[in-house]
Amino acid sequence: MSQPPAPPILLASTSPQRTAILHQLGIPHEVVAPDYVEHDPPEADAVELVQDHAQGKARSRAAEAGDRPVLGVDTAVVLDGRIYGKPANETDAERMLEALSGRTHVVVSGLCLITRAWEVLDADVTRVTFRPLTPRDLATYLASREWEGRAGGYAIQGLGAGLVRRIDGDYLNVVGLPAALLVRLLAERFPGTYGVG
Repeated sequence: MSQPPAPPILLASTSPQRTAILHQLGIPHEVVAPDYVEHDPPEADAVELVQDHAQGKARSRAAEAGDRPVLGVDTAVVLDGRIYGKPANETDAERMLEALSGRTHVVVSGLCLITRAWEVLDADVTRVTFRPLTPRDLATYLASREWEGRAGGYAIQGLGAGLVRRIDGDYLNVVGLPAALLVRLLAERFPGTYGVG
């Protein structure tokens, strides 16, 4: 007797990267924009902040989910305890990239998974080391406009890969979704349902 198809996860995010990762993992999902406003004080604790945002996004759509699990995710770039969000403009992006140049920062993601019966809140951290960036490197990357809308001012899945010397941890977490963490949670909570566990 075949198992009924898994109900699609409701992804409370309009991020194309997160959708692409769920497609890559073969996890059925539907996208809905979260009804949640983020506030990113630079002095906040990064793990608490991304977990709060992930939880806020997921909870904002939980009432309409029915039997479907709701997934909320938030990601931040952190260097020396300071959170680097999405750059406001090109000057802001340049400032961020100069700070990250030749150094190791962390990418922190909060993940919240909600059903009618339970809620799980967790986080994952990946260490990313940039190579030293020359003025030409910076000018070329800034001209690409890829930094727009990207935490920390770069996209590792695009031209930003050329800024990176090494990563330690989940690569997909840097792209925007802590895939290893999500797969583990789905295997624990829905064994066999989403092609995992």
